[in-house]
Amino acid sequence: MSSLLRTLSPYNDRPYQNGGGNAFSVQSPSHKVLSNGKSSSPLSPFFTGALSQKNSRKSMSSWKKLFLMCLIFFSLGFLLGMAPFGGFEDVKGRDFSFQESFVPKEVVEEEADAKKLLVVGRKEEEEEVGLVVDKVELGVVEEKEVKERFDYVPRKQLIVVTPTYSRVFQAYYLNRLGQVLRLVPPPLLWIVVEMNAASLETADILRKTGVVYRHLVTTRNLTDVKDRSVHQRNTALEHIEHHKLDGIVYFADDDSIHSLELFESLRGIRRFGTWPVAMLAQNWNKVELEGPVCNGSQVIGWHTNDKSKGLHRFHIDMSGFAFNSTILWDLKRWQRPTSDPIRQLDTVKEGSQRTAFIEQVVEDESQMEGIPNSCSRIMNWHLNLEAHELFNAKTWLLQKNLDVPTRPQGVTPSNPP
Repeated sequence: MSSLLRTLSPYNDRPYQNGGGNAFSVQSPSHKVLSNGKSSSPLSPFFTGALSQKNSRKSMSSWKKLFLMCLIFFSLGFLLGMAPFGGFEDVKGRDFSFQESFVPKEVVEEEADAKKLLVVGRKEEEEEVGLVVDKVELGVVEEKEVKERFDYVPRKQLIVVTPTYSRVFQAYYLNRLGQVLRLVPPPLLWIVVEMNAASLETADILRKTGVVYRHLVTTRNLTDVKDRSVHQRNTALEHIEHHKLDGIVYFADDDSIHSLELFESLRGIRRFGTWPVAMLAQNWNKVELEGPVCNGSQVIGWHTNDKSKGLHRFHIDMSGFAFNSTILWDLKRWQRPTSDPIRQLDTVKEGSQRTAFIEQVVEDESQMEGIPNSCSRIMNWHLNLEAHELFNAKTWLLQKNLDVPTRPQGVTPSNPP
């Protein structure tokens, strides 16, 4: 039976390319494997070939997909790279640094000197050739202007107090003083005080001057007032003390003439400063001088006139001194003996009002400082130019098609309405 199976076996008579003989022997391991039930089929070569062709097709399709994807991404990247999203100037104008780099001061100075030498060399070459490059010159000028613009110098505030009242030349006086104060470098505060009510005309003048101002009113009965300007100045002093304004207080009458040099000198006052004032005599035939005699900044005497000789201690005009405003409200700083408010007194004689007020601010001449040096310059003038015969004509008329006002019959300057 075993011989029959051998003769019927399909593998016995099949020759092999590598040589003759049986493909498998009984003792070979492969025969054992096939004998265990996993015998090979005659269709196995067909299936293996089909599987190999299928795998090769899959590999070919995957390579095609990979190539297409690479081609798509390459085209997309190329298009994005060529798109105009920004220019080179935008990138140059931006600062992408995250921290400031420390540059030694010596290196900065050497670079600045090198730039200056380069500019000078360019200018010399341009002069030889006959060309002018405006950019280089403008750049140097702009640097200087920027430095001057940002060189801030702190200045002391000036508090200018002006009592005023309604009269013919009031508008002229206020406009003249306002135009002078407009030329004074800030900070400056102009306190204008009127009696009983603030007039619209005065308020309109103050607004047009362009000066920082405060318009105050003194409410007092005129029948009990000897000198209205005394109460007007006291109203301003109360305002300064109440709001604790810090600066140099100066009483500037509206009918006086002031120079810009005066206001520049006021900022250097520490406590109390004084200077000589030129006054025109009543008969207008001579000029009188009233104020301090100085040795440097030290007050050593006084200029006097015939009327003020021997009547009071300090021969100073009201527009001839200024003082620190903190004296009014900072008692500890100036070691004032009393806490009484510093005010002008209406109960003393007219010639002694200035001396009584100054004695509340300083004790003697040692606490004063004369300005300018040696009190050698006249910086303001007090002129008595009031026209007493003129008046505010309320009944004057302006007829049609006329540029000249006319007044009604029976109204004359000597006979006011």
